[in-house]
Amino acid sequence: MSRPVPVPTELSRPFWEAARRGDLVVPHCKACDLRFFVPEPACPGCMSREWRYAPSAGRGSVYSVTVVHRAPGPGFATPFALAVIDLDDGGALLSHVDAGDPGDVVIGLRVRVEFRALTDEIALPYFVPDVP
Repeated sequence: MSRPVPVPTELSRPFWEAARRGDLVVPHCKACDLRFFVPEPACPGCMSREWRYAPSAGRGSVYSVTVVHRAPGPGFATPFALAVIDLDDGGALLSHVDAGDPGDVVIGLRVRVEFRALTDEIALPYFVPDVP
């Protein structure tokens, strides 16, 4: 079985287009300077609708992590590490972290984004250890 493919919406389409190019972008509110994820019609910090996607360097630290042993649906290989990543340039997002062994993903681990093609149109952001 194959993994479910995300379906871009009007709000998320720029995120998926950037991911396909190998770029990470996150919503950034012009009114209050908040970076957030997932994209919402209004900024969750100040409710302004004046946000745009901004580039991210895609580096950060694991804030929280869990190892998933029961697949959330067909097509997911288990076990895998699912983590909240605090991005260095602001904001946080939930993503898979591939460190080989899911048990090696720990709070504070430095990570960087990589993109993996799921289809010709959709590339998924994964994070991997950011080793110097």
